[in-house]
This record gives sequence, structure tokens and C-alpha cells, in this order.
Amino acid sequence: MKVVILAGGFGTRISEESYLKPKPMIEIGEKPILWHIMKIYSYYGYNEFIICLGYKSHMIKEFFADYYLHTSDVTFDLSKNEMEVHNNYSEPWKVTLVDTGLNTMTGGRIKRIKDYLPDDEPFMLTYGDGVSDVNLNKLYNFHKKNKKLATITAVNLAGRFGVLKIDETETINKFSEKTKEDGGWINGGFMILEKEAIDYITDDTTVFEKDPLENLATNGQLMAYKHHGFWKCMDTKRDHDALEKLWQEDNAPWYLWK
Repeated sequence: MKVVILAGGFGTRISEESYLKPKPMIEIGEKPILWHIMKIYSYYGYNEFIICLGYKSHMIKEFFADYYLHTSDVTFDLSKNEMEVHNNYSEPWKVTLVDTGLNTMTGGRIKRIKDYLPDDEPFMLTYGDGVSDVNLNKLYNFHKKNKKLATITAVNLAGRFGVLKIDETETINKFSEKTKEDGGWINGGFMILEKEAIDYITDDTTVFEKDPLENLATNGQLMAYKHHGFWKCMDTKRDHDALEKLWQEDNAPWYLWK
């Protein structure tokens, strides 16, 4: 199953760092948060990624282009213009990087990578700025059992995010993104979608968290996988500092592959 990661936004809320690099490339423990997210998926055996690029896309492309070199010990013989690679390690990843446009909205980015997805299986989808210890295999089994077009990992968090109205069968009856309500279950990313869900997206201007998810909910096609464990979105500098502190203290719940 392929994993789609939305990594093209401007990251304006964390402009202290995003003016230099795309938000997914902001580092936690000297590794981009994008790498941490991919390691979570890889831990569960999902190693094929499609990354939707936009803002400063070249930096993400260069990261993967140089990845093998950066994770190897090398000797350079400058007189002969030769490089000898010693012990090295690389991830078992296949990564497709797609420039989905500078100003394209989240839904438009998903629609642009439709042709890279197989027709006979669902795909995973998440944002390039959030980490969690969600069990992705249980998430997949939940999605498969319910036979709906989309499943969201729902996390219970008060604050600045939209609230999901979930009934007793874990079906989302209403999707209200970024309201002023406090508490409740919110969209934590780590989604699974059938390819048909992309038909709910109109064009580049479509915000996935608006009409597509709202219409999926209205049609009874959106499920909530309730996650009671750790989840955190790196939305601000304060969020970044909190994640960095957890990592440095060896207390990062998303560090499943240690």
C-alpha cells in the first residue's frame, strides 16, 4: 500500500524556520520531521511513498538525492576524483516526489497524484508535520472491516482544530474543520482512502478538509479510528520545541523503530 504525504504548504505559523525551508524539512533530533513520519510508516512495513511537493520543493528532492551519501562513511580521493563508500545504511524506501504546485490546496495536491496510485487498493494519507504512535496495522484493519471510502485517525485534543461529530458506530456524521469549539475528537491525519474518494475533489482550489471530507461524512463514507495514544502536530515553534525536548530526553512516543 502506498503512503501519500502532503508536504507542499508554506508553513506560515512556524515562519521562524519555514522561511528557510519547507515545514516537513524542519528537524527534530537532526532529522527532518518528514523522515520521522516515514520511519513510523516503515516500522509497520509501508515503504512506498508519494510526497506531494510545493513550497521550496527542491530542498526535499535534494534531501533524498543525497540520502545515500549522507548515511554512508566515504573516502574522497581528490587527486583521482574518486569516492569510496565504506559501511553504509539506507532505508528500504521507494519515494516518488511530485511537484503538485506552489499554491495548490490540499485536495488539489491529492488529485494531482491520482495516476501514481494503483486502482485495486486503498492508500494511506497524512500531513508532513504530525507524528504519532498510532498502530497503522490496526488502522488498516479497521478501515478494511468498515468498507467505507475514507477513515481518519481521530485524536481527542482541545484547542484550535476542527471537531468531528462521531456516532456510536464510529461513523463521522459531520466534519467541521477549525471551529471555535473546545475539546472533542479532531482530525489527526494518518488516514486511509479508497481511490474513489479522490472523485470528491474538484480541482487545485479544493481544500480537502472542506467539501471533500464534509461530503464524505454527509454520505456516510467517513469513519473515525479513535486513537487514545500520542499525537502531536508541529504547527508552531512552540510545538517544535516540545517535540525536540521529547526526542532529546529519549521520551519520544513516536520513536517506534528504536
